[in-house]
Order: sequence, then C-alpha cells, then structure tokens
Amino acid sequence: MTTPGTSATVTPLVTPLTFTTYVQARGPVLLRTARSLTANPSDAEDLLQTALTKTYLAWERIEDHRALDGYVRRALLNTRTSQWRKRRVEEYVCDELPEPEPQPGPDPAEQQAVRDALWRAVLKLPARQRAMVVLRYYEDLSEAQTAEVLGVSIGTVKSAVSRALAKLRNDAQLDAATTTAPETVEAA
Repeated sequence: MTTPGTSATVTPLVTPLTFTTYVQARGPVLLRTARSLTANPSDAEDLLQTALTKTYLAWERIEDHRALDGYVRRALLNTRTSQWRKRRVEEYVCDELPEPEPQPGPDPAEQQAVRDALWRAVLKLPARQRAMVVLRYYEDLSEAQTAEVLGVSIGTVKSAVSRALAKLRNDAQLDAATTTAPETVEAA
C-alpha cells in the first residue's frame, strides 16, 4: 500500500532471455531455415547445431536480443557458405589419365552382326526345327522339356535339332558373318 505523496514504482518481473529458452522457443523455425539451405535433413540439423554453437559463444556480446533471429540466420548462412567452400574436390591434375587401358575384346557391332545373321538363318529353318532350336538354345530348355512342350519324343527332338544345326553350319550367309577379316599390320 502506498501513502499519499509517495509513489511506488512497480517493475514488472521480466525474466531475462536465456540461450536455452531462446533455442526452445525458436528451434523449429531455425531448423526450417537450415533445411532450406541444405538438401539433406541431417545436414540441416548439423548446420543448425554449428550456428547455435556460434551464437552461444557470442551470447554475452549480443546487445539487442530482439535481433537474435537475424544473428542466427546470418550464422547459418555464413556456416553453409564456409562448408560449401571447404568441400573436397576429388580431382587431381596428373600427366596421364588414371583410366585403365581398354581391354581387347570383340567388337560389339560385329557381335550384333553375327547375332542378326544367326537369327536370319534360324528363321530359314522349317517351323518344327525352328521351334526346337529356339526352345533348346534360346529358351535354354532341356531335351526332355522341349519334347514335353512340343508333345514329341526326346529322340525326335535330338534328331530334329541335329538336322537344324547341320543346316545352320552350312548356311553361307551365317558363315560369312562369323568369319573375320584378317587384321592389317602397319609397317614399322
């Protein structure tokens, strides 16, 4: 109670803003800001932790606590920029390329030409022999499975496939496609 002529000044009890209460109150907003700076949520959390560490170290020097969000956002941006600048580049200058020498092997175009010629030769076979060759060698079925699918005996499959292979061996176009031209030797 106050007496007349005297005035009592009542100061409201304002608790000073602590770092912990600030982080608890603004953490989700700051995390959204960090996520907008990185592609990975885990990287965003690390980025925010680093920025908050910098803020904690400077907490006593920050005079205007109303500008804390701006300070932390600037710390986020500066930290992210530093991380980007420090990223490792795994390229090194060297005299020779570290790529392995190409292994000598069959030319894919020649292999495709042989496959095409083989298929054209298979298409020339009678329908029954062609079906047996396709089932045996393209579908990789056994003689018994081929016989079961076609409803014939195993002996029929063996003889028909044998005759079909003989026709394929004697096909002139297939033979021309499988023979390779002799390699030319350059004079030294």
